[in-house]
Amino acid sequence: MSNTTDAVLSLDLCSQEAIHTPGSIQPHGMMLVVEREGLSVLHAAGDIEGHLGVTGWQDLPLNALIGDRLCAKIVPMVEAEARGGFIGQLDDCAGDPLDVSVHLSGPFVIVELEVASAEAHPASYLLDRLAVAAAGFERAASLTILCDRAAVEFRSLTGFDRVMVYRFLDDGAGMVLAEDRRSDLPTFLNHHFPASDIPAQARALYLRNLIRVIPDVAYQPVALRPPSLSAVPLDMSDSGLRSVSPVHIQYLANMGVGASASVSIVKDNTLWGLIACHNDTPRSLTYDIRAACRSLAGSLSRQIKAKEEAEGYRQRIRLRSFEDEIVALLAREGSLDEALSNHLDEIGRMMTGDGVAVFRGRELVMNGICPSEGDIRALAQWLLERPVEPIFSTDRLSELYPPAKEFQASSGGVLAMTLSTEEPWLILWFRVELVRTVDWAGNPNKAGVLLRQGPLTPRTSFASWRETVRGRSRRWTLAETDAATRMRTALLEVRQNRRVRELNTQLTKILLDKDLLLQQKEFLIGEVNHRVQNSLQLVSSFLGLQARASDNTELNTALEEARRRLTAVALVHRRLYRGDQIEVVNAARYIEELCADTFSFMGQDWAQHLTLSLSPALVSTDRAITLGLVLTELLINSNKYAYHGNAGPIEIELIEDSTHLHLIVADRGSGRSSTRKGFGSRVLDALVAQLGGVLVRSDNLPGLRVAITVPIEISDKKG
Repeated sequence: MSNTTDAVLSLDLCSQEAIHTPGSIQPHGMMLVVEREGLSVLHAAGDIEGHLGVTGWQDLPLNALIGDRLCAKIVPMVEAEARGGFIGQLDDCAGDPLDVSVHLSGPFVIVELEVASAEAHPASYLLDRLAVAAAGFERAASLTILCDRAAVEFRSLTGFDRVMVYRFLDDGAGMVLAEDRRSDLPTFLNHHFPASDIPAQARALYLRNLIRVIPDVAYQPVALRPPSLSAVPLDMSDSGLRSVSPVHIQYLANMGVGASASVSIVKDNTLWGLIACHNDTPRSLTYDIRAACRSLAGSLSRQIKAKEEAEGYRQRIRLRSFEDEIVALLAREGSLDEALSNHLDEIGRMMTGDGVAVFRGRELVMNGICPSEGDIRALAQWLLERPVEPIFSTDRLSELYPPAKEFQASSGGVLAMTLSTEEPWLILWFRVELVRTVDWAGNPNKAGVLLRQGPLTPRTSFASWRETVRGRSRRWTLAETDAATRMRTALLEVRQNRRVRELNTQLTKILLDKDLLLQQKEFLIGEVNHRVQNSLQLVSSFLGLQARASDNTELNTALEEARRRLTAVALVHRRLYRGDQIEVVNAARYIEELCADTFSFMGQDWAQHLTLSLSPALVSTDRAITLGLVLTELLINSNKYAYHGNAGPIEIELIEDSTHLHLIVADRGSGRSSTRKGFGSRVLDALVAQLGGVLVRSDNLPGLRVAITVPIEISDKKG
């Protein structure tokens, strides 16, 4: 048994392979290694004699092989230490015209030559095609749709059998986000690949050399002539013809791949992912197509960055809105402890936690899904014993704190804010464990082996292998931890300001009459809100009783729709009372909360299918009510007509330009099956007309896309 154990080593040793200095190239091109001083040829690889018609090429000046015109372009590049690239086409040679590219490598100039394609596309054709593809990328509403379109565009451009958009994850593994393939091929969509499949030095080369092509996986390497005798091997990192690691070649062969191409997706100078292209049979990419792929990958990278930054911006705006509101609520109440207890629900929703707890001294208050009181106290003690860390977050608590494995609830993740270690005083947000199934392309625990007496060998199986991942929750984002940091500072300021307010007690007494009036007004507003909410709840309960007492399906459906509309009105009223401004509301926050309430009626399965893209926009309160009723009606229609009462994807987008507000609701269902206008459609048209807007229905391919455009009024901009 010990001999067997000693014989098998981890494929991590693959990361030590010097893949950038193979000393050979792929046979579909030629290479000249030229010294910088004097530009004389030292080494060559490939059929130089047959294509250039020169036999005694060693020590000849480079212009004797590629001509004065091309050589004249190399000299200033060498002097400027430029990185290099394509310099032109060599027509005056013994064989077919050759594409010539150049780059620098230490003391050498590397000249690469490939047979030029007789079917090169006109530049105007490629530019037009790239412009159309880039426009499609820009219109993509989400990162998922963007990657789907990218897979289709790259496959159309390259002609490969399978094209995958592959993203690197935080743990080094990769995941296929999108795929376009020949219909008879098995899918790798959503499959994970272990980090060992692409070791660190290979990723460094992908970041440096943005496109790599292997036209024939079964090729035989062509060595440099004469072999380099230098103590430092020739660095071919920037070479497009560089021979590939035998391990990678065997890896592709194990997958049944005959030809391969990889285009790097680089965001902020970091390797975000790859466009991975596979073909069953040998296939090459001409220089013009490779250049087009590089350009298209640049467009894709910019749109990925834009989509991720836009999502981050929307999340920061949402959190900032919550921060301001919560701090304002806490600041105007008498006791900070009491204020925190009274507003646990708002504090919990700020971080989209499943539960929240405030622990101060010996007092503990909780809301939502939380561990038991004893478990929270023990966790708080563990947090306080750690090095001072005002904000602590993890999405896998049980790995850092083993007792969390025994928690009855919320054992997944925690975000903890320590306000004081002396009292102690902590606020903790909990997220429940999400049991996930991860599909791997082969067992990640059997990534590959290295025998002491044999070569490196990659894994051979890519059959789908499913792993169940436990003990993890949704991740806490950087925006959320930053928001917690700001909120901590604000709460400490609130506590300090209370002392100042106590010192101003005498001044407050002078203004007692005015303060009494303000208190009476605030009490009156609160009483009105309480009565309105009770009235709406009473009507909603009555409708529910009517529905339960009736066997008429159509009547029950109508009653349920009425209850949802009441929810929209009640939500706006609550928002007005809670906010500092009563003239305008934040439409993005309102729509987010309205969707949460609406889906609580429709069933929690709907929530996981919802995609929100909401830009911050202020809307007057009366128009917000109407807008909320419009959205409710559209959600009811999607439930009824697109998915026939079942859960399905719904995308909601809110956009504000200089003159109009655009609300877009799109589903991917069967669309409305009837053109007859029912009660809901008539209500919808009347509501949109009340806003002075326009409603346009279009095909979402599949599903229905409804776009509502309403003018921005002066009242929307107040406050």
